[in-house]
Amino acid sequence: MSAINDTKFKFTVFLLTGIPGQEHIHNLWISLPFCLMYVISILGNSVILFIIKTDPNLHEPMYIFLSMLGFTDLGLLIATMPTILGIFLFNSREISLDACFGQLFFIQSLHCIESSVLLLMAFDRFIAIRDPLRYASILTLPRIAKMGLVCVLRGVAVMLPLPLLLKRFQYCRVNVLSHSYCMHQEVMKMACSNIRVNNFYGLFITVVTVGLDSLLIFLSYVMILKTVLSIASHKEFLRALNTCVSHLCAVLLFYTPEFSLTLIHRFGNVSSPLLQIILGYVNLLVPPLINPIVYSVKSKHLRSRIIRVFVK
Repeated sequence: MSAINDTKFKFTVFLLTGIPGQEHIHNLWISLPFCLMYVISILGNSVILFIIKTDPNLHEPMYIFLSMLGFTDLGLLIATMPTILGIFLFNSREISLDACFGQLFFIQSLHCIESSVLLLMAFDRFIAIRDPLRYASILTLPRIAKMGLVCVLRGVAVMLPLPLLLKRFQYCRVNVLSHSYCMHQEVMKMACSNIRVNNFYGLFITVVTVGLDSLLIFLSYVMILKTVLSIASHKEFLRALNTCVSHLCAVLLFYTPEFSLTLIHRFGNVSSPLLQIILGYVNLLVPPLINPIVYSVKSKHLRSRIIRVFVK
């Protein structure tokens, strides 16, 4: 009888949630903006990737790193699109445990990879400003390829234990998730087991990935600013800073909601659940939407190439 009672409330699916209290407008007023965001984000990143690939003049380190960022953003869109649009368009809320673990692994891994790519882009800007004459000899294509491979391997290796740790647990609490995609911090709290290891490991990977990357990006810009301040010409000073504007926008778009969500999850009792949900959507969907726009506006070569493509 005891064994029956222990297994009675175990479940094999999670129920996802859109925007609580707004279910009656999911099918039109909320689903339409989400669909537009996905379409614009996918088209924007795909166009930039196509142009960088087909134009030999854009086969430079800065644009190669931008293509890495575009691939990562496309991966995040693909990982979240089935569940987010499934809820808002078809009210499809169920997701199996294995599918949920797989989704959170890809979301976490791609977030880690994107953080690494932003760090590489900061390094790229530092080399371009600090030592422009040796820029091409330092950032060669084989070296860039190795950097990209290290980013991918780090993201996969660090995040792979997450679904494996979650798969060990039995889930018998309320199986309703508060987001329309799976998050490690939320899924682990629904386990009936001791989640101390998951808590410590989640904090560890946050510190060694996003925390470490953001610190190194900050130090890179300190050195960039120190180098730029030594430039005598005011015009060259502004030109050097202008090359960093696009990357700074991408960094702020990525890390601001990321750190806000981390703080909210640590002090969740004093925050609004709706604020967590909105920040979650901003964290996932806004960077892939805005990054192509920012880089297209700020990069003269990329902008002119895009205009030529659409004019033809």
